[in-house]
Amino acid sequence: MPGWNLEPAYGALVDDFGSLDAVFALQGERLTLDPLSEVIRVERDGVNYYVKRYVGAGKGLRRYMGRPRVKSEWQNLKRFAKWGIPTAEVIAWGLERRGTAYDRGALITRELPRTEDLSVLAGRRDPLLSSPDWVDGISRQLARYTRAMHDRRFTHNDLKWRNLLVDDQSTLFLIDCPNGAFWWGFLLRYRIIKDLACLDKVAKYHLSATQRLRFYLQYCQRPRLSSSDKKRIRHIVSFFEGRE
Repeated sequence: MPGWNLEPAYGALVDDFGSLDAVFALQGERLTLDPLSEVIRVERDGVNYYVKRYVGAGKGLRRYMGRPRVKSEWQNLKRFAKWGIPTAEVIAWGLERRGTAYDRGALITRELPRTEDLSVLAGRRDPLLSSPDWVDGISRQLARYTRAMHDRRFTHNDLKWRNLLVDDQSTLFLIDCPNGAFWWGFLLRYRIIKDLACLDKVAKYHLSATQRLRFYLQYCQRPRLSSSDKKRIRHIVSFFEGRE
């Protein structure tokens, strides 16, 4: 159907995933629900799929202007894959309009098996967070992927531990990026600081100061701090002061 896409490799699932009507008729385990969207999990042939269905773009003019949130989400996940950033595979996506107004849309991603998000590990104080080698391996991946985004003038805008998944092979994945966008000038610098501050907001409770500094140096790709680095770090650590 116009406006809906299913990856050819998943053609066998056309009855369930082949149109927006079929996707909105799916029944599954509901994981999240808010006024604009819901996420359900469905299983087919032993594989879990996450179906995110949007029933609105927002209030007022948001229904007519700008990119619908669902479109931003699938485009950003596809950008991650193109940039070499491990992420969930988008297997179906699309939207439809009613006249000039956005009406509804959806995207479907394939599960990332044997993964947990870093906020879950932090919440239970997982022993992995006390392993210097494990932390360093995850830190290097995260620094590389964050730098890959920022070098392209793109920021995640919700780079929280809950949006970082790690599997049993210590591979890191970035997910859930409907608010990611390209920026320039002062706004780019501000958004970069926000991304780094979001990461440090949890890191400061679970990692040592040395590990946090090492991540920053890995991100900057240099062995020691410059005067501008020190100034930016002050902005990062104070970003959420008074808002926690």
